[in-house]
Amino acid sequence: MARVTDPRPPLPEWILECYDRLCTQACRPDHGEDSVPLIDYGDAVDVLVTDAELALEKRDVEHALTRLLERGYFYEVDDELRITSPEEQCSQQ
Repeated sequence: MARVTDPRPPLPEWILECYDRLCTQACRPDHGEDSVPLIDYGDAVDVLVTDAELALEKRDVEHALTRLLERGYFYEVDDELRITSPEEQCSQQ
């Protein structure tokens, strides 16, 4: 079977860095082993805006979150961002 590839260009590295930071927050052990890894949208914005290494403005963070949602890295439920493939992301944390 032919491998299906995404015809869209890859996400920029800085957006993937945002994703990694948010996965680290969402996969914390205090969330419980059976819970779905998630982070509140407002908390996600705060985490990324205050990250000195990323040095992003709020509108950049909102753009990154929109792109991550559009590409399926996260899905949104009641203002919470949930990791689409937590078994892959949280095992790497």
